[in-house]
Amino acid sequence: QVQLMESGGGSVQPGGSLRLSCVVSGVTYLANCMGWFRQAPGKERERVAWFGVDGRRMYGDAVQGRFTLSKDNAEMTLFLQMNSLKPEDTARYYCASAPVEWFSCADFNTWGQGTQVTVSS
Repeated sequence: QVQLMESGGGSVQPGGSLRLSCVVSGVTYLANCMGWFRQAPGKERERVAWFGVDGRRMYGDAVQGRFTLSKDNAEMTLFLQMNSLKPEDTARYYCASAPVEWFSCADFNTWGQGTQVTVSS
């Protein structure tokens, strides 16, 4: 059973950077269909960055060009490098995984506890 543990959140000024980490346990390798979501108070959960079933990196429109998704298979860790942060990036960020069904990512159904990111001056 997959377990996910995020870290790396914090407070930063606009224009700053943070790097989130998600340690994956309970499995022997990092599959695709893993990624990051975020949710701000009063807003719906938003998909931020994820690996598609073919391993391609996918990004939400709001973060394209500023955030970079990566992973370290040896360390069983997923990363999200966030640059040029804006106040609207303030949210709780969650690592998530989805099973592969019929050669595509099914619904993301495994979640970490999240890590808070606050961007303000």
